[in-house]
Amino acid sequence: MYNIVEKRRWYFILSAILVGLSVVAMVISTTQFGQPLRLGIDFTGGAIFVIQFDQVADEDDVRAAFVEYGLESAIVQPLGTPEERTWQVRTREVAATEVAELLDALEEQIGRIDRDSLTFDTVEPAVGGEVARAAGWAILVAALVIVAFMWFSFRRVPNAFRYGVCTIIGMAYNLLIALGFYALMGVIAGWEVDALFLTAILTVIGFSVQDVIVVFDRIRENIPRHRTEPYETVVNRSILETLHRSLATQLNAMFVMVAILLFGGTTIKPFIATMLVGMVSETYSAIFIAVPLLVVWEKAAARRAGAQAAA
Repeated sequence: MYNIVEKRRWYFILSAILVGLSVVAMVISTTQFGQPLRLGIDFTGGAIFVIQFDQVADEDDVRAAFVEYGLESAIVQPLGTPEERTWQVRTREVAATEVAELLDALEEQIGRIDRDSLTFDTVEPAVGGEVARAAGWAILVAALVIVAFMWFSFRRVPNAFRYGVCTIIGMAYNLLIALGFYALMGVIAGWEVDALFLTAILTVIGFSVQDVIVVFDRIRENIPRHRTEPYETVVNRSILETLHRSLATQLNAMFVMVAILLFGGTTIKPFIATMLVGMVSETYSAIFIAVPLLVVWEKAAARRAGAQAAA
């Protein structure tokens, strides 16, 4: 039986390196943008246009027209079917006096705009702050619920709370990796934090539980079945018994995400890429971080108990 848990020191070293790289990416982002992540207009404030053209327009052409006007960070999204010819465009703050000039520039490059259906709104930074605070509370509540759920589910196992704590550590690792990846892409590709990013992060947190709870549940089942085996052997057996299922489940989801990443729209790619990185990280952390940490904790507790008994 291949011993995965035995090599846990190397997993911890690799994990520390990846976390360090994530921190470096966020530091670089901070030096360039003043924030660990490059913030979009949801958080910095800006403008939202809903524009309907008289003819079908291409997304790249609409974006290029805004960029040429000086709105480099414009986020362009189609509304409805291509035949409806309607686009939502989010930009940095635009003065009301500039709107007419901007529309003239768009009509010159793309075609006539239905100005009667045009909508123009501003986004206050406070709205983004409220969303960020709500996401922070959601993460905190999710962590507490996970610990409580793991404690209740594994209440018949000695030291059940350790399972919850190790799950939270794995979740924190996944969160750091996803944040580091997004910070890096913010520097390289100009990705900005928006509501979709927060959705991706919350989804990654949800992913962080599914694999590790499968392994922990198998450990719970195997402990009474293999009472004569050392705890580390039982854990390793449990990983091997669930590895195929975990990989098959994750690979199926990853194939779909890769397809969307390759053939989907530009605006959704940061969201899908973040989820994909989070899913890969979650599969890794469940097997190589959370479970080995549980083994280290249990063995350390057993050594302390043995030393106290000997004394």
